[in-house]
Amino acid sequence: MTPWDSSAGPAAPARGRATEPEGEHESGDALTLGRRIREKRAELGMTLEQLASAVDRAPSQLSAIENGKREPRLPLLRALAAALGSTVDELLIDEAPSERAGLEIAVERAQRGAVFRSLGIQPVRVSKATSDETLKAILGLHQEVERLHRERAATPEEARRANTELRREMRVAGNYYPDLERAASELLRGVGYAGGPVSQQAIASIAERQGFSLHYVHDMPHSTRSVIDRRNGRIYLSSNLPSRDARAPILRALASLVCGHEEPRSYADFLRQRVEANYLAGAVLLPEEASVELLAEAKTQRQISMEDLRDAFGVSYEMAAHRFTNLATERLGLQVHFMKAHESGTLIKAYENDGVRFPSDALGNFEGANVCRNWTARTVFAQPDRFNPWYQYTDMASGGTYWCTSRVEKAKEGLYSVSVGVRFDDVKWFRGRETRHRSQSFCPDDRCCRQASGELTRKWESAAWPEAATPTSLLAALPTGTFPGVDSNEVYAFLESHER
Repeated sequence: MTPWDSSAGPAAPARGRATEPEGEHESGDALTLGRRIREKRAELGMTLEQLASAVDRAPSQLSAIENGKREPRLPLLRALAAALGSTVDELLIDEAPSERAGLEIAVERAQRGAVFRSLGIQPVRVSKATSDETLKAILGLHQEVERLHRERAATPEEARRANTELRREMRVAGNYYPDLERAASELLRGVGYAGGPVSQQAIASIAERQGFSLHYVHDMPHSTRSVIDRRNGRIYLSSNLPSRDARAPILRALASLVCGHEEPRSYADFLRQRVEANYLAGAVLLPEEASVELLAEAKTQRQISMEDLRDAFGVSYEMAAHRFTNLATERLGLQVHFMKAHESGTLIKAYENDGVRFPSDALGNFEGANVCRNWTARTVFAQPDRFNPWYQYTDMASGGTYWCTSRVEKAKEGLYSVSVGVRFDDVKWFRGRETRHRSQSFCPDDRCCRQASGELTRKWESAAWPEAATPTSLLAALPTGTFPGVDSNEVYAFLESHER
């Protein structure tokens, strides 16, 4: 694992020299160009004054070019190439002309970057007398400062903004990704999948075809669900996982290989990779064509049910519900919403493209907001019958009536509900539409469910002094590292012990 961005400076911009304005100007790629010109001149034994005379320029101008402070426009670049017995294309090669030159370029870029400038430190002049060890030390210090700077910049607001943008993209796409569907189909085709629930053996065969063996261990790092050892071709999982439940973790681990994931450079990368991993797992365990065939027939019978989808492929209710949102819009012509809410009322996951107004923060992020007590995702917790799904219509203050089906499941964090809903016009396709359960929601108006009656408020507001059960995450720092929240020291020690 490396820091999210350990580069010595900003990436070089595209050149487009043929359309540059007249005159010389600064460029992030001028450093490499300048070093190549200097090395060519040195190879020919030319002095700076001799080259300047050959191209009819002042030596000070060429010095600025060789030091990467200016980039020549095209006519001057052609003249330089001719004087050096080279070509324009050769001078414009992106690679440094030597290892030493590459080190000098990296240090110069670092010292010209915004992070270094913000420190207010005088840049070190790089010359022939500066040793490689000194340059490497300067570069290493800069990379560490930049890593710490990026960790400080990785605020909860950044993560929420990235999450909000990802949700917007999912909404535009109808939560359907053809590339991931094709990847899942190819994996299943490779192991001869012929229909029905995808077996544990089929998943093991998929892993084997990717060049990996499965290893169930009792000492998994506490901050991980799985660990891939790419050096030895192993996937480690907890031995405490039930056999059927191991399928999804294996597939999520393989997703990094199948999708070509590189180490995330930001929270946006990390969140996107997590969404893709979950999507691929669902697309393999509930294959597209088989799932659509079942759902299309259910739609014809007006009996679409998350329970039937769950049972047909032997997956969890949550995975079936989430997979339904992948296929509903693109393959069934239905716009839907999905919610996962904790028993405390906190919204954990959410997706919509049917216009439902989820609670959100000022940045438009759903996760972490409180769900209205009158929504299906909350009223389901009060139902004594946990075996059958809970159906409910809710009249929204934001406009329109929505129907929802919900079920309570258990996790180590407590109880949570998983809900799928549609607008009133689309409920005709679903089982449970005949329910008489109905509620009204006026949220975000506090009088809906968050504000006590005037009588209770007058009686208790000056007498009540509750001690808040403060969430442990309230003041916690946002997890940092290449994979946020993962203890890399623990992971490396784990891999070392199992390799031996």
